[in-house]
Amino acid sequence: MWNLPQLSRPVRGASGASPWFSPLVAAAGTLAVAALVAGCGSSAPASHKSSPVSSGLVVRTASVVVNGRSESVLTNSAGRTLYYNTHDSASKISCTGGCTSIWPPLTSSAGSVSAPSSVGGNFTFYSGPNGRQVEYNGHPLYTYSGDTGPDQSKGEGVLGIWYVATPGLSAASTSSGSSGGYAY
Repeated sequence: MWNLPQLSRPVRGASGASPWFSPLVAAAGTLAVAALVAGCGSSAPASHKSSPVSSGLVVRTASVVVNGRSESVLTNSAGRTLYYNTHDSASKISCTGGCTSIWPPLTSSAGSVSAPSSVGGNFTFYSGPNGRQVEYNGHPLYTYSGDTGPDQSKGEGVLGIWYVATPGLSAASTSSGSSGGYAY
């Protein structure tokens, strides 16, 4: 069994010297190791926005549980559920600025969108405050930061304006009846 020293007393090393060791030094060391380990987990910044794709963007479909039942939804190439905002329209994006850290827009710097043949709608782009944002049937698309991985739909119904994008999503109007923007 290991004999561990009390943290509040000096510890004598093999040479007999008394190194300085206190609870404060132990706590600082623990925090440094925790910070190092946390930094190794991901290379994406906390306010992640969807990465642009130079040759085109791939949208997929997946079966996801939404409100207790399985539903076919649109996803990005990583399998993350795509959402739309009812305050947006084909010509107006209301989620900009800080909102995009929670609802990262699906963007592409060039190219087109490819999707399975089962997705019968139209993909277009709207160049606006979020860059070249992908629209499906006129609905600007987003992912949700609360979804921690593929096959999740935690953004469904948030604030009564955010909903999963499905292959059967009907066309958006060209203008929105909403008077204000959307921000967090």
